[in-house]
Amino acid sequence: MKWIAQILLPAIGTLYFALAGIWNFPYAEAIVGTITAIDTFLGVILGISSANYYKEESIARQDEMENEEIEVIEEE
Repeated sequence: MKWIAQILLPAIGTLYFALAGIWNFPYAEAIVGTITAIDTFLGVILGISSANYYKEESIARQDEMENEEIEVIEEE
């Protein structure tokens, strides 16, 4: 999905916009605007997903470190 949001949709939007200018394709602004809106939405969703993933990963690492510290203290 990341590849779609970062590469595919911007490439399709650019291609359609360029060809619409050359070949007089209809609705260039509407189509490119729609592609851009979808791409922006996917980017936000991916950003939120990544932030949540790294937040959970960070919490898990902190828990592991705390457990290791407790084990070291108990062994002493």
